[in-house]
Amino acid sequence: MKVYLLSLGAGVLVGAIYGLINVRSPAPPVVALVGLLGMLLGEQIPPLVKSLWLKEPAIRCWFGQIKPHMFGHLPKGETMSGGLSARSADDGEGAG
Repeated sequence: MKVYLLSLGAGVLVGAIYGLINVRSPAPPVVALVGLLGMLLGEQIPPLVKSLWLKEPAIRCWFGQIKPHMFGHLPKGETMSGGLSARSADDGEGAG
């Protein structure tokens, strides 16, 4: 969740800078972003209906299909031995 908040904060900061220097942002208009959100939500209806049709608990569909697709795999911030985070060790950063 922290990554999403940092991303939002960076976007707001850049938007404010664009506003101060009177430059139009290359970002798509809000209506296009709302349409993309609608597509993402609509994509989740068939798996949910299928789950309900097969009389499976909806929570199973949420954790198996919808949550991973809608939110991706959130970083866990786990540390490995040596004090390096799992992500920095995978990226080849840090001492080594």
